[in-house]
Amino acid sequence: MTLLKKIKALYEDSILYSEQPNHTSDQFYIFYDDSERNWLSIPKTNLTEKELHLLQALYEQMTIPSLPMPVLSRKWHDFLLLDGSIPSLGPESHYRFIQFNIKGNGVDQSEIESAIKGFFSDEIQIIWEDVQNGIVIEERKQISLTESELSSIADTIESDFYVKISFYIGKLYPFSSQLRHQFQQEKEYFDFAKNHFKSTNIITFEKIFPAFAAFNLPEHIKEKIDKELLTVFAEDEELFITIKVFLENNLNASLTAKKLYIHRNTLQYRIDKFIDKTGVQLKDFYAAFTVFLACMVFEQKK
Repeated sequence: MTLLKKIKALYEDSILYSEQPNHTSDQFYIFYDDSERNWLSIPKTNLTEKELHLLQALYEQMTIPSLPMPVLSRKWHDFLLLDGSIPSLGPESHYRFIQFNIKGNGVDQSEIESAIKGFFSDEIQIIWEDVQNGIVIEERKQISLTESELSSIADTIESDFYVKISFYIGKLYPFSSQLRHQFQQEKEYFDFAKNHFKSTNIITFEKIFPAFAAFNLPEHIKEKIDKELLTVFAEDEELFITIKVFLENNLNASLTAKKLYIHRNTLQYRIDKFIDKTGVQLKDFYAAFTVFLACMVFEQKK
């Protein structure tokens, strides 16, 4: 492993390029390794002044132009990310924020931005937080893209650009000074999802909040859940997977058996086994909620 690759591993959200990037974010430093012909992009906030001086001594620091930003996009960028003033827009408008995260080398922001805009029928604004994270700002004038349509967009972008992309679909909010706070709350959920919720490329509040709540439970509550339910999962991880998929599919036995590639009789055997070991009947909302919360806690403990 080259030294630059080792340095990349030390800094979260850094990106190693085998070809010089055309554009970059002004929130990143770029260093060039002439011997390996690689470029390393590191978020400015990740480097101390001492570390910056050391990297400048080891490598050539490059100046690469950032992606040009339209005036309205710049106003949204400064308002949402830099505590700037709110853009001057119609007070009766409604907006939603669709955040996205890209994983992969050599991300071309201009090409991906153009691709994303091509899927929307109305004009949208796209702002970039850094090389890997961006925000679609959508004014709702008509029915917008659905969750399944955004999932198809993610699949298309992944196949066209050889990167992994995930979306957080925000709620629709009226235009007000509260938009920044509402966006920051959704950003917190998405940041959590990027670190703890890797099973899907489409995230919503409803999908992520149970895991978010489970992660932030006080330890004495987690201990009670552990005592009541998690021992069963620890002893039989196959049982854990079965119960979690069963709950995620709204207690639909046929759909669960299909997704797990097992016979319905096998599924019923595992459900009965769980009931025998825990005494919890999976027949109503209260039982389902309690067991699903336990699943979230167990998954995080793993």
